[in-house]
Amino acid sequence: MRELRIHGRGGQGSVTAAELIAVAAFKSGVYSQAFPAFGVERRGAPVQAFVRFSDNKIRLRSQIYEPDYVIVQDSTLIKDVNVFSGMKEGGIVLINTEKGLDSPVPAGVKLIQIDATKMALEILGVPITNTTLMGAFAALSGEISLDALEEAVRERFSGSLADKNVNAARAAFDLIKGGA
Repeated sequence: MRELRIHGRGGQGSVTAAELIAVAAFKSGVYSQAFPAFGVERRGAPVQAFVRFSDNKIRLRSQIYEPDYVIVQDSTLIKDVNVFSGMKEGGIVLINTEKGLDSPVPAGVKLIQIDATKMALEILGVPITNTTLMGAFAALSGEISLDALEEAVRERFSGSLADKNVNAARAAFDLIKGGA
């Protein structure tokens, strides 16, 4: 079983990202599970969302404490939340940031930084980074295919909103694949 933990703030789409990644994983041929954890339920408060991927049925229902992957939608969380907590060696952390990270990264963890906010503003017209980061996650992890992600996004959104979100995911996917 592989596990993903998403750190964000209320209103950034962390829960939606987890749900869409789980749908895309299922469409990619594996069992998946997505669920959120809320503290104070208000816009801007720290939020966590979780996704599990497995070739076998998933019966575990606990939060994810030792993730293989972490997505950080808002780099300001790093000073308040230990986003690296429990990271497995060989794990991947994807952080939305426009500048370098000045926090230490655990040994054996691969850190990828992408300015998803800039991409979202250019493509979506709003600073909602979830689909951009989902595209980058697909490219980094191989857990979901880009086609399955596009299908999941189009099931959730319609019309031009779906098109813009698919374009944001594809742009981040291509950026990561081009830099790999």
